[in-house]
Amino acid sequence: MPALVTLAVTLAGIGHAQPWRDELATWSAATRPVGDLVRLAGTIDAATGPYYLLMHGWTALAGTSPTALRLPSALAMAGAAALTARLGERLVTARVGLLAGLLLAVVPSTSRYGQEARPYALATLFAMLATLLLVGALRRSTGWRWTGYALAVAALGLTHLIALTLLAAHGLVVLLATWRGPAAAGLDSPALDQAANATTGRSRGGLVGWWVVALLPAALLVTPLVLLAREQRSRQLDWVHLARPADLTALPGGVAQSGVVGGLLVGLAALGAGRLGRRALLPGAAIVLPVLLLFAAGTLVPLWVTRYLVFTVPFACLLAGAALAGVRLAPALAVVTLAGVLGLPDQAALRRTHEWPRSAPVDYRGAARVITAHRQPGDAIVYSPRQSWLFLDLGIAYHLGARSPRDVLVVRDQRQRADLWASECARPADCLAGVPRVWLVVSGQRTDPLAAVPGEKGFALRDDFTVHQVWPRPGITVALLTR
Repeated sequence: MPALVTLAVTLAGIGHAQPWRDELATWSAATRPVGDLVRLAGTIDAATGPYYLLMHGWTALAGTSPTALRLPSALAMAGAAALTARLGERLVTARVGLLAGLLLAVVPSTSRYGQEARPYALATLFAMLATLLLVGALRRSTGWRWTGYALAVAALGLTHLIALTLLAAHGLVVLLATWRGPAAAGLDSPALDQAANATTGRSRGGLVGWWVVALLPAALLVTPLVLLAREQRSRQLDWVHLARPADLTALPGGVAQSGVVGGLLVGLAALGAGRLGRRALLPGAAIVLPVLLLFAAGTLVPLWVTRYLVFTVPFACLLAGAALAGVRLAPALAVVTLAGVLGLPDQAALRRTHEWPRSAPVDYRGAARVITAHRQPGDAIVYSPRQSWLFLDLGIAYHLGARSPRDVLVVRDQRQRADLWASECARPADCLAGVPRVWLVVSGQRTDPLAAVPGEKGFALRDDFTVHQVWPRPGITVALLTR
């Protein structure tokens, strides 16, 4: 039931919002040959490289429409809801699992990242899968169970490096289950009782040994990505500020994509943790430890990005489900419905635009329609700024495809540079020679778009062209220049 509800919610309007800047990066990377993808990982987005490789295979089969790009994320969120329900059943009761899964379905961030062609939904899926497999391995320790856990952890790390902070919670539970018994770890298992009460050091360390060995495949696969991502951090996260205490207070609304729903979820989770007692250890630690670890690291290096912690939301829903399970089913479902109703404004907003903040959308599709309606043979196109996270050129290219005017200033495109940005000629006036009309695409809404173009490119355009017509669109302006 939670999986079906989540799938229905995430599929509703999944293709309505146009791809935003991060999704344009996914489209640009996924549509390159595998060799170019490997080269790209050496330049930027190494941590996202495995996801791009997955999407390369997916887009070859399903295409690159907004719906096709986002469908894997929708399926992943539905799977995460199912695993949340099963984990709640394993740790507490089936009712707790049901309510937790339904809560996850209506939290706006589930739709936000279930409708985004980025790896966060997959990270959420693998976080829940790894945790569920860990519980199974602790309750009955076998080689096959630990192998499944090892594969899930490896997939988690390949999907999103920050999500590996979840292993701190896993390690805590393994240690407590081994040294102080299953009750201390919030678990209940005769096999664990035997392991915990054994007198020999070998028996007491058996589960820890299995767990450490299970982490080795992830370590081998992820270490090269970590080393590459470390070298790329200054370029890729130059827009991120150091973490501040105020960031923690804004976290619930950020990860839930709704301040009111985030606040409700935190309140219910706190009540659920109190009701569960020691059984709240695993879901509670899966929330608190990743947050604290990322915040601590974020005070030293710019890493604090709220969406990196979206994988903690199902654990909060699990605790909240435990709080709701203390009342009859009808009132509990009423609270779930209330959470869904409170999140409706945010649900509607995220289906209009994925840009953040939502008050500053960029209408690439509207700009492309203007060019399509008025384009003539021989036209060229120029972007300003080119080296920007707005990806103006990718946004227009996504919507126009082969119908896009010639990008006259480009000397090496994104694929040739193994990058997300193209490079332009050093003498723009020479590259513009012989071009009768230029489509100028600039960021923001401009009444005088030529004045917004800096440097030699601006001088060349102002010297040789005049503005024929301007079409302002949200977050972007298109101007037709004639010689």
